[in-house]
Amino acid sequence: MANFTRKKAVVILQDGTIFWGRSVGLEGTSTGEICFNTGMTGYQEIFTDPSYYGQVMVTTNAHIGNYGVKDDEVESDSIKIAGLVCKNFSFKHSRSGANDSLLEYFRENGKLLISDVDTRALVRHIRSKGAMNAILSTETEDLGALKSQLAEVPSMEGLELSSKVATKEAFYFGDENAEHKLAVLDLGVKRNILRHFANRNCYMKVFPMDTSLAEMKEWGPDALFISNGPGDPAAMTNTISIVNDMVQSGFPVFGICLGHQLIAISQGLSTYKMHQGHRGINHPVLNVLNGKGEITTQNHGFVVSMEAIEKAENVELTHRHLNDDGVQGLRLKNKPVSSVQYHPEAFPGPHDSEYLFDQFVDQIQQSKK
Repeated sequence: MANFTRKKAVVILQDGTIFWGRSVGLEGTSTGEICFNTGMTGYQEIFTDPSYYGQVMVTTNAHIGNYGVKDDEVESDSIKIAGLVCKNFSFKHSRSGANDSLLEYFRENGKLLISDVDTRALVRHIRSKGAMNAILSTETEDLGALKSQLAEVPSMEGLELSSKVATKEAFYFGDENAEHKLAVLDLGVKRNILRHFANRNCYMKVFPMDTSLAEMKEWGPDALFISNGPGDPAAMTNTISIVNDMVQSGFPVFGICLGHQLIAISQGLSTYKMHQGHRGINHPVLNVLNGKGEITTQNHGFVVSMEAIEKAENVELTHRHLNDDGVQGLRLKNKPVSSVQYHPEAFPGPHDSEYLFDQFVDQIQQSKK
C-alpha cells in the first residue's frame, strides 16, 4: 500500500454532478472531455493513444495498474490523456516483464490520476447524459472556483487537436528495402498501425499534417495513408483540402478513424458528435460486403452520417456497427479509396480486422502492375 497521504479528490462534470475520490500521490488539477473505455486490459496502450488527447479517461475495469507498464506497449512517446479516473488503483504490480509501476509512469509524464471513485455510477451518468467536459482536482475543495475554471474549457465539438500530437518533422519507419513505399499523413498515428504496414513489406515516410500532396509525391510513394487522431474532423479545413487532393490523386488511399472521417468530409459527407462515443475492445461490426462479423477495437467520439452515405452517388458503405447501425467503413466507387472508423491494428484488442491491411497491400500491388 502507498506510504504517502492520499488526499481527498474531486471530479466535477459540466452539468454540475460531483464525484469524490482520493489522490494517489499525484497532485494537481486537470480538465478535458470525460469519456470511458470498456476494455478489460491494455490500459497503457489506451493512455498513450494520441486520439485520446484532451480527454479525461474513466476506466470501467475495476483494477488499474496491477500489471505495471512495459516499454514496448505504447502507441506514442508519452501519455496523451488529460487525466485518469479509476476505481481501484494497484500500487504494486505483479508482471515479471514490467519495466515500472503505473504510478511512476504517471509521475514521469506529469499526469493527474484519481482513484476510489464510483466509476460504475460515473459511467452510467455519462451514458445517460452524454459526453461532457470535466475537471479533476486534488488541490482544492472550493467547488465554486473549480466550476468557474471548468466553464472556460472549450467543447470538443469544433476543436482541432491533431496539431498537438502530430509529428512536426517527417520521419521514416520500416525497412528501406521493403517492396512498397507508403506515404503517411500523420494526424496522431498509433505506432501499431505503422508496425502492421512494416510487417507487410511497406517502408513509410510519415509526414506532418500540413504536408501537401505535391510534397508527398516527391518521395515517390506507391500509396497514401491517412491516420487516426483527436478532435473534431469538421474543424480541420486545411487538412480536408489535403485529403481531397490525396483522394483525387489516383493513388490507393486508406484511412483509419479520423482519416476515415476526413475522407468522408472531402467527398461532401457530414459528420456529427456522438452522444458518448465508442471506446472499447469488443465492438461488433458487420462487413456488409461479405456478411461476416468482426469484433473490433474502437475509439471515436465523432461519426460519419449514415444518411449522407445513403444519398451519396460515389460512396459505398462497407461496414456498420451492430449496436447502433452507425457507419464503420466506406469505399469510393470510382477510385481506389477506402476507410474504416474502427482500429484494425487493435492494440489492445482482437485481430479480426487485420485483413484490411492485407487488402490494402494487395491493392498497392495491383496498382503497381
